[in-house]
Amino acid sequence: MKQLAALARGVPVCAAIFFVFSCASDGPVRKYPKMVADMDPVSVGTIEAQFSRMFSSRLDKNEIEVIFYPRLNTVALQFRYEYTTYRQFWDEEGRRQFTAALNNYKKGFEERSLIEKYSQTRGIYGRVKGQAEWEAFRYAKTHTSSPAIELGYRFWGESPFFSTLMRSARAEDDSADGARFESQQISMYFTRTQAGELEKIFDQAYLLSFIKQKDIPTPSEPAAADAYREFEGES
Repeated sequence: MKQLAALARGVPVCAAIFFVFSCASDGPVRKYPKMVADMDPVSVGTIEAQFSRMFSSRLDKNEIEVIFYPRLNTVALQFRYEYTTYRQFWDEEGRRQFTAALNNYKKGFEERSLIEKYSQTRGIYGRVKGQAEWEAFRYAKTHTSSPAIELGYRFWGESPFFSTLMRSARAEDDSADGARFESQQISMYFTRTQAGELEKIFDQAYLLSFIKQKDIPTPSEPAAADAYREFEGES
């Protein structure tokens, strides 16, 4: 996690972007064994998702910046939550799990087999080993943790949403005064369109293509809540 914070502050870029380490020296390869290109983190687009808030029964839509870390082959979702800036990291395996979970959700949606009991559905598609960074304001100390992220779905009113639930986790760095910190428990809710946009950015082939072509995606039009019950009463 210290590598993530260091990369976020900026690291000198290789003279030429490369693939399969064609211009890599032994040093970067040893330091970053999962590296796909020797270059600084780069923004690869923005998406939208809904967040639940403490003491609120409604969802708030929020913009999320998606940042690719080529040296770590990791994607960060950067967003503000309860006045704190978070970066939620997804490695290549986690991104594959996200796609598999979303495909299962879409199948359940089409088959109208989704159930409304959130205690049974919040982690129904499995759990991802996550990483997170956060700071309360721009120049505050950056804390790191390794929370589990559960993949599932939840109904809000008449509409279901694909969901990720990042569990709270104790910070891995100790404060000088002995204070203890924890990352917050954070739920994100996606319409199928919103989740599909993130799935496209998560795709490994797309990320590698982006490094080469610098083809930055643009957000789509705001997506309406998914209609789910229109089939009721039909013959």
